[in-house]
Amino acid sequence: MNAKRVLVVGGTGPTGIPIVRGLVERGHRVAIAHRGTHESADTPSIVEHVHCDPFDENSFRDGIASAGEFDLAVVMYGRLRMIASQLSGKVEQFISVGGVPAYRGWMNPFLHMPYGLPVPTSEDAPTSATPDEDDKGYRIVRTEQAVFLHHPNAAHFRYPYVYGPLQLAPREWSVVRRILDGRRRIIVADDGLTLHHHGYTENLAHALLLAVDQPEAGAGTLFNCGDEEVLTIRQVIEIVATALDHDLEIVSMPYSLAVPARPMLTQPATTHRVLDLSCLRSKLGYRDLVPARLAVARTARWLCDHPCERGGTEEMVLTDPFDYANEDRLIDAWQERLQSMPNIAFEPAPAFGLAYSGPGGRPRSNQQFEETS
Repeated sequence: MNAKRVLVVGGTGPTGIPIVRGLVERGHRVAIAHRGTHESADTPSIVEHVHCDPFDENSFRDGIASAGEFDLAVVMYGRLRMIASQLSGKVEQFISVGGVPAYRGWMNPFLHMPYGLPVPTSEDAPTSATPDEDDKGYRIVRTEQAVFLHHPNAAHFRYPYVYGPLQLAPREWSVVRRILDGRRRIIVADDGLTLHHHGYTENLAHALLLAVDQPEAGAGTLFNCGDEEVLTIRQVIEIVATALDHDLEIVSMPYSLAVPARPMLTQPATTHRVLDLSCLRSKLGYRDLVPARLAVARTARWLCDHPCERGGTEEMVLTDPFDYANEDRLIDAWQERLQSMPNIAFEPAPAFGLAYSGPGGRPRSNQQFEETS
C-alpha cells in the first residue's frame, strides 16, 4: 500500500482515535485538525496536529492552507458541508461520516403507516424530504448531497448511535450507574424487545479504514455502518449485568407506563431501528472486529472503571434522572395491579400453532427417534 498524507478532522473522539491509530499502523502520514481542547494521550506521538476550528470557515481554511497538501481526508467532525467545499479539488480521496437521522422516520416513526421504520433499513430507503418532517434529518440529507457534489467519488458513512469508551451519550451508563448504586430492579418498555442499531467504536473505525484501503470499492458510495448483530434493549441490560456480576431484575411495563425506560429507547415508540449492512459487507468486506455482545461487556467494564460525573454532561445528554424513589413507586404500583388481575381461562387454550415445536409446543407423535438410511 502506498503511503498517503492523510488529514483527519475529528481525530480525538471515540472513533477518531482508533481510526488515527489504524492509519499510522498502515504507514500513512497523519495530521489531525482540531481545536486542541481535547488532546488524547492515545494519539500516536508521530501524528501532526493542525490546530484550527472545524466549525469556523476562516479558521479551517487558514489552518489547512498552512499545513500543506493532503492525498486523503477523513472527516468526522465540524461543519461537514463547509469542509467538503473547502477541500474540493484538493484531495484525491474523501471519506466522511454522517448520521442515520437522514432516514425518513428515524426520529419520527409515526411518519410511516403503520408506524415504524422498514426493517432492515437500506441505503435507498426514503430520506427526510422537508424540514417539516425532521429538520435535523433534512439538514443531514442536504449535507450528504453537498459531499457528493464536491467529491463525486467520496465514501460516506451513516453512523448509528456509537458506544464504547469516551462516548458522550453512553447508553450503558443507565444500567451501569444503577448497578454501582446497588439497584436491583430496572424498568423496560414492552419487555425491552426493541432492536436498536448501535456501532462499537472499534467496529466503526474498522469500516472506515476498509474504505481507506480500498478507494475504488468505496468510491461514490453511501454506506450504512454499525455492528453486525443488533441487540435488544433487554439483551444489553442482561449483558451489562453479567459483565459486572450483578443480579438485576428486569421489570417490563407497557410503553405508556414505562417512563424511566425512555433514555434507553431514545424515541417515542418501541419500534425497531435496524440497518441493512449488505452494501458494507459486499463492497468493503466488512465483518465486526469485536462481536456486539463482547463490545457491550467491555463498555460496561470501562464505564465502571471510568464512571460518569453525577449530574454531569453525559447524564444531561442521556436525560436519565436516576429517580429511584419514583421508580420504586411505579414498580410497586404496577406489580400490585398485576397481582389483582383475574385468572381468565380460555377454552380451548390458545397455543403457538401446530408448526411450533419449541418449549410448550405440540408433543412428538413418536417419542423414539429412528435414524433411517
